[in-house]
Formats: sequence, structure tokens, C-alpha cells
Amino acid sequence: MINTVTGPISPAELGRTLMHEHVFVEYGTAMQDNRPLGAARPQILATCLDFAHQVKACGVTTIVDPTTTDLGRNIPLLVAVAEQADLQIVCCTGIYSTSTYQNLRLQLGGGPDAIADLFIKELTEGIGDSGVKAGIIKLVSGHEIDDDDHELLTCCARASVETGAPIITHTEGVLGPKQQEILHAAGVPLEKIIVGHSCISTSLRYHQQITQAGSYIGFDRFGMEGGMPDEVRVESLKKLIDAGFLDKLIVSHDSVWYWVNGPALGQGPYKNWKPTNFFERVMPMLTYAGVSESQIETMLTDNPRRFFS
Repeated sequence: MINTVTGPISPAELGRTLMHEHVFVEYGTAMQDNRPLGAARPQILATCLDFAHQVKACGVTTIVDPTTTDLGRNIPLLVAVAEQADLQIVCCTGIYSTSTYQNLRLQLGGGPDAIADLFIKELTEGIGDSGVKAGIIKLVSGHEIDDDDHELLTCCARASVETGAPIITHTEGVLGPKQQEILHAAGVPLEKIIVGHSCISTSLRYHQQITQAGSYIGFDRFGMEGGMPDEVRVESLKKLIDAGFLDKLIVSHDSVWYWVNGPALGQGPYKNWKPTNFFERVMPMLTYAGVSESQIETMLTDNPRRFFS
């Protein structure tokens, strides 16, 4: 079973799934998941519900929201959006930055095991006192993996091994194989890992390293076109499909439906960065490139179900 913010579902109930979207982001202090949104809450909720209804109109029934505690994970808001839009939302446990890791480790009064124990609790008992259980583990590395990064990866690995929860990673289009190596050495099956943001790279060799090892690869920034138009991502995606890796590809946007002090989606330079972009613009590009409807549906429906299974 897969934990969603409104209760467990089976993999067969996922339907069309966007594997990397953020409902709400607010950079800040860790462990503030249930802080009230104050007078802005009605506007925030309305904005998020609008995007939720838009993705539902595209046939999406589930989104995975890998917003960590230090990115503003807000459980009451996620529950409200899920309930009012009838949208299944899988939230995460995990930490975005090593500075948060250091501070939280100190706050909890323990070493790495205290962090791993927190992740396990959020996966098996609930986040804070909300009763809402995370359904996936999020981890982050940048252009290098230092000692704290390595330690955090092993914390995530322990939580995954003990609970069976899968892992979705943040990369900068590099170090995906290194993430795989560290996680696998700690006992995580490679097929339980999505190496996220792999579409930042255009290297087929890099992509094949990840997929040949058995992990899923995230083409999850469609619409985020600063320096890389979607046409380039489509070309890379088509090469992987032609090379026989269709069953290891997941797609999404990394969109932020409401970003406190951040950019608004669908406007100006962010006009294509929205959670419907794949359906409105990318699917026609894929079709023109020779990708079939069934292959597109494999990426949207079959692969997420297989990953969570």
C-alpha cells in the first residue's frame, strides 16, 4: 500500500501520476509542518486548488509532492487540497539541505540514527501529530557529495530498508550514479530509486548509466526552460525510448503551485512552467517525434505503478 495524505491506496489506484510537483513551498526552519498560514490561507488554498483541478482535467489522479520539512511542507494544506479537489497526494519525508540536517541532528540530540528514526516515524506513524504518513523519501545532492551528504544518504537508505519506502532524489544532472552507489551499498534495491532532475543533463551515456543499473530516471522539469527548452528534453527522452528504457522513465514538472516570495507559474518567463505543460505542449512534441500514445501512457501510469509496487 502507498501512503497518501488522505490514507493508503494500492498501486493499482494511482492512475495517471505526476511524480514530482510541489503544492506549496516556503523556505524556512525545519519541523514547522503544521504552522498556520494565517490570513493568506484562503488565497493560497484557492490557488493550489485551481492547479489541482487543472491537472485533474488532464486525467491526473495522483501527484507526488517531494516537499521536505525545510522547504515548507504543510500537511494541513496538502490534506485540504487533496480532499477538496479529490486528488491523491503522496507527501515525503526527508531533508533538502545539509545545513538543515546538521541543525536537526543537533536539535534531536543524536547522531545520524536520530534522523533515520525521524524518517521512519514519519513513514510508519505519521508526521508530527497529524496522523498523515509520508509515502516516499526525498534526498538531495548537488555537484558534490561531502561527508554530511553521504551521512544523510545513508539515513535515507536505512529508512527505506526498514520501511520499504521508495526514494526520489534531487540532482543537478550529475552524480546520479554516485547516489545509486551509496544507497545500494546501504541495502536499497536500485529499482526503488528515482534519480530526479536527470533531464538537466543531455548525456545519453549518463542516462543509460542510471537506467541500466535498474533505477528510474526523472524527466521531471518540463516547462522549466531556463537554458533548456522542452524540445531538447523531448529529444533526450526519445533517445532513451529508442534505446529500450521506456519502462524506467517518469515525467513531471517540478512546478510550485504556491511559492512564498517566489515566482508565479504560467506568467512571463515561467509561462510554460505549470503542471499541465506536459499534456498541453510536450505530448504533441512526443507524438510528432514518433512516440506512441501507449508509450506516453506507460510513462504517466504504468511506470509510477511499477515503481511503487
